[in-house]
Amino acid sequence: MLVSLLSALRSGGPVGLELGIHFLVLVFVTGICLPIHESAHAWAADRLGDATGRLKGRISLNPLAHLDLYGTLLMFLVGFGYAKPVPVNMLKFKNPKRGMAVTALAGPGSNVLIAVVFLFLYGLLTPALYDSAAGEVALEMLGMTASLSMAMVIFNILPIPPLDGSKVVFSLLPEEAYWKLMQYERYGFVVLLVLLYSGVIDGPLMWLLEKGIDLLDPVLRGGFELGKLIF
Repeated sequence: MLVSLLSALRSGGPVGLELGIHFLVLVFVTGICLPIHESAHAWAADRLGDATGRLKGRISLNPLAHLDLYGTLLMFLVGFGYAKPVPVNMLKFKNPKRGMAVTALAGPGSNVLIAVVFLFLYGLLTPALYDSAAGEVALEMLGMTASLSMAMVIFNILPIPPLDGSKVVFSLLPEEAYWKLMQYERYGFVVLLVLLYSGVIDGPLMWLLEKGIDLLDPVLRGGFELGKLIF
């Protein structure tokens, strides 16, 4: 699914080079972006009163603290993967529903920040690197990392359990309905897999990704204008 989302990226150059860049970006996203995402969940929960994730060592940039073997293999084989979920005891929050929603949003929020940083760097360095082969590769990696980070945002905010978006949507429900749905959260993973592997949601996800990147266009342009002044 994420492989199809990446068709929005710039393409060109030898196929082997493109595959190599794609592989390196997946290594970076798996080793850096996913740990940041999961650490953000644990950090937010800790700030709101639940130290479970922190005590389990989940506020860490060490990939080994977060990566799931099967989820990591899927990331490299099919472009869709996952990390170990951060344990959260929502009953420790002063307001359990709101605390869970904020904790859930912290992960995608961290990916937005990653996308902003890499899009800005892409714009900033374009004047200096665009006319060299090595520079083109570096820019390609920056652009792909930003786009894949945004793809993670779009994917995770889907209101389908156990994705982060479902916890936000559920928090808007009445108490009785909320707790009942949370009991069946694990079954949502089956629905999610069916949607992913059927390709039904690829089109909507692609459209949302394009819109998300469009929203960050001022960041790219700002970096580019600064880059022209510097370089």
